[in-house]
Amino acid sequence: MKGLILSGGKGTRLRPITYTGAKQLVPVANKPVLFYAIEDLIEAGIRDIGIVVGDTRDQIKAAVGDGSDFGCRITYIEQEAPLGIAHGVKIAESFIGKDRFVLFLGDNFLRDGIVPLVERFADDPEMNSQILLYRVKNPQDFGVAELVDGLVARVVEKPKEPRSDLAVIGIYMFDHHVFEAVNRITPSARGELEITDTIQYLIDHGLRVHPHVIGGWWIDTGKKDDMLEANRLILDTMETQILGAIDATSEIYGKVVVGKGAEVHNSVIRGPVIVGENARIINSYVGPFTSINYDCEIIGSEIEHSIVLENSKIIDIHGRIEDSLIGRNVEIYKSPIKPKAFKMMLGDYSKVGIL
Repeated sequence: MKGLILSGGKGTRLRPITYTGAKQLVPVANKPVLFYAIEDLIEAGIRDIGIVVGDTRDQIKAAVGDGSDFGCRITYIEQEAPLGIAHGVKIAESFIGKDRFVLFLGDNFLRDGIVPLVERFADDPEMNSQILLYRVKNPQDFGVAELVDGLVARVVEKPKEPRSDLAVIGIYMFDHHVFEAVNRITPSARGELEITDTIQYLIDHGLRVHPHVIGGWWIDTGKKDDMLEANRLILDTMETQILGAIDATSEIYGKVVVGKGAEVHNSVIRGPVIVGENARIINSYVGPFTSINYDCEIIGSEIEHSIVLENSKIIDIHGRIEDSLIGRNVEIYKSPIKPKAFKMMLGDYSKVGIL
């Protein structure tokens, strides 16, 4: 089997972070989201992986390389514009050929991985597709599946009156029949080739689409709150590992990872927390469910339930920072200039909460 990861979207829901970076490279627990998808495929025995890339292709290629660091082979597939999930499948036909494959949206998280699901699909030649479903409270915001006699009978994109609560999530398995579907369907009203239309085409033409309802957690990390939730869940699975330096005046509680070259001075870290390589935590408090990436500085400040990307500095901030996603090379500091005032330079779609 082969793997296909879609990483060509613009990440509009994560702006302004994604104005300058690929959404699939935003880190969760200090690891890019995309890497989790690659690792899930490799764990399932898949070593030949295609990645569909768009405007951020150079960043994706620089981060992933040829796949040798992961133990796989990566093929990059250029997509001229984000024209839908099914379009990403369509342009990958020459890479996939007649092989069965797993389609993975590069910003999706699945707690329990995909190993048994891939094995089930690989072992059943009568199964033309397997789609993963998740029970949601707002099915009108998703593609929704209706089941009859253990098979998927109908898939509807964002129905006004959903007939089930089973959302189609961003991990799918197909055989070669999917290419007939993506080459026959037409763009939707929003100008995209929809994966729901693709699945419905298979059903309408007598092919077997099997469902699997996910029991553990699944997250689409397209928004800030989803990123923080994924970060929380991943951090909670870690074990303590201290590779950096922690002085005698600091206190460490719970699951804490401190990377090589990192320094913690006169500070309290209450896990689960990860501190990246060469970061400095000085006279500060870092609370639960926080990821501090490499080369960051947290000095004289408090932060919890947040993600801080690389090379950022938080210095002498009175009041605790929480529920925040802080980008790369950001500086947050107390200004000595009077009269006292808030002075900001913020990109489009920024959000700032001020007490």
